[in-house]
Amino acid sequence: MTGEPGAEAVQDGLAVIEAALPRLPLAPGVYRMLDAKGDALYVGKARSLRKRVTAYTQVARLSERLRRMVFETRSLEVVTTASEAEALLLEANLIKRLRPRFNIVLRDDKSYPWLVITDDHPFPQIAKHRGERRKGASYYGPFASAWAVNQTITALQRVFLLRSCRDTVFDSRSRPCLLFQIKRCSAPCVGRISEADYAALVREAKEFLSGGTPTIQKRLAAEMEQAAAQLEFERAAALRDRIRGLTHVQGKDRVNLEAVGDADVVALHQAAGQSCVQVFFFRGGRNNGNRAYFLTHGRQEQSAEEVMGTFLAQLYDDLPPPPLVLLSHAPPEAALIAEALSLKAGRKVELHRPQRGEKKEAVEHAATNAREALERRLAEGTAQAQLLEGVATLFGLPAPPERIEVFDNSHIQGANPYGVMIVAGPSGFVKQAYRKFAIKAAPGNDDFAMMREVFERRFGRALREDPARESESWPDLVLIDGGAGQLSAAQAVMAELGVEDVPLVAVAKGPDRDAGREWFHMAGREPFQLPPRDPVLYYLQRLRDEAHRFAIAAHRAGRSRALTRSELDDIPGVGAAIKRRLLHHFGSVRGVRQAGLADLEACPGIGPAVARRVHEHFHPGATVARRDGTG
Repeated sequence: MTGEPGAEAVQDGLAVIEAALPRLPLAPGVYRMLDAKGDALYVGKARSLRKRVTAYTQVARLSERLRRMVFETRSLEVVTTASEAEALLLEANLIKRLRPRFNIVLRDDKSYPWLVITDDHPFPQIAKHRGERRKGASYYGPFASAWAVNQTITALQRVFLLRSCRDTVFDSRSRPCLLFQIKRCSAPCVGRISEADYAALVREAKEFLSGGTPTIQKRLAAEMEQAAAQLEFERAAALRDRIRGLTHVQGKDRVNLEAVGDADVVALHQAAGQSCVQVFFFRGGRNNGNRAYFLTHGRQEQSAEEVMGTFLAQLYDDLPPPPLVLLSHAPPEAALIAEALSLKAGRKVELHRPQRGEKKEAVEHAATNAREALERRLAEGTAQAQLLEGVATLFGLPAPPERIEVFDNSHIQGANPYGVMIVAGPSGFVKQAYRKFAIKAAPGNDDFAMMREVFERRFGRALREDPARESESWPDLVLIDGGAGQLSAAQAVMAELGVEDVPLVAVAKGPDRDAGREWFHMAGREPFQLPPRDPVLYYLQRLRDEAHRFAIAAHRAGRSRALTRSELDDIPGVGAAIKRRLLHHFGSVRGVRQAGLADLEACPGIGPAVARRVHEHFHPGATVARRDGTG
């Protein structure tokens, strides 16, 4: 909304809230303020719903932000809970899911990677894992990034010589791989280590991941001395290498909290109306990496302590809280947040703002990272704003674009064609808005037809979902990787859809595909170029290159899926999990094809119905007699 809320408009919102008050219970729960379209404006929790919502009727005491919320409110919804702690957990979940405009919102769509050690195999595997957990495996984490978990896997390979290969690779090996040669695997695939000795390594690895590094190191040192005394110099050297690996992991150049065990360090910094929170994940005393979070909120009215409280509730909505959370700012409702997190974790969770010692140093280190990350973001934002102003001037836009969409295609001689869309704006690339379009109707070697199909699907769907074009998902500028032909194809589609006010620009590669000599094509203008060192040209090249990278990645992923398809993919009701069980049990599609019905039924996790379906797929028309005599 623009402009100040008038008295009549505020009165409309007040009338809605006052009309709902008599129906509100005095119980704890969560309330949602909704606008005229039913979208959530604000989500809040309360110990007493009626008393909390009553406060919004006292408009003179509200901040400007909350007066605007009341101004736009057209309906109110509530959900009661058993306690205020449960209300806090529900509030955090709804805020992350609904993203109300008047709440502080943690916008983080990335999942957290974990380290997994499989327990359902004679020789367990270590691997990186995202997504839903399954039985038959031990999980350790979370880790802040894929890089952090990969570093830990490398350390485990160096110290404990555990395998990281998939089961299918393990089963097909006839000689050790390169990891054995560089002393990062014990080669259980070819019998270089017994099952009992490998199990001992797995136990040590789990002890290490649980914080038992000093105990392991002492035990390895004793074994090395014993081996040397018995003149087993090769074994002693191997043990020495493992000890060196452990020493490297514990190096003082790494930020570790050995005396703490499992804890998260959360530090916040505010500047220029923005907030950045750095979270360091410590598990078993080891640093599992850190991640910066930038919080989305309107005018800066909340203190750092209030922002911290809102952040913690949303952070642990989809993340198991550790026993200890070290904070740079103590939230106003610290006891309630600790109670809610304890309820979620099923054990005590403590929030602590340290005043001295190692813990305080860790918090100060995280706070420094938060400050530096926010300063970089603010500096990049200033430069980004100048670039967007240059783009607006170059293409004659009425204002700097808030959303730029870039389209590109990728295929190899027409095979596995894909079109893609990337999105950029004042904050850089908006990767959660990227889209892939598997080309369905257009010939894969006809770039113009592919562009027409992508535009029809992108903007046709947008018009169906938002015919009034009121959402923020409509672009202020569209860039197309191509020349005049691609531009004409896109213009024709937009004209058919009745969308003629979105600026379209085609970026054609220069002679010999030289960067810096691109030609820009627009309706009503002659093709033009920019000076080779123009900052706006560099920016547009980055956009084009990112679209090209994403298009190639989409094409390769599609080609990889096509190459890994098998006859099992054509069997109705056989998904990825069943396919994996069959291949693990029989070794190959050929083994599945040659298996009898009884053999298929004996495969773990494959029931009689699926076994019959698989058998009949490979043996159509065959009459299979059941053991019980039924057909």
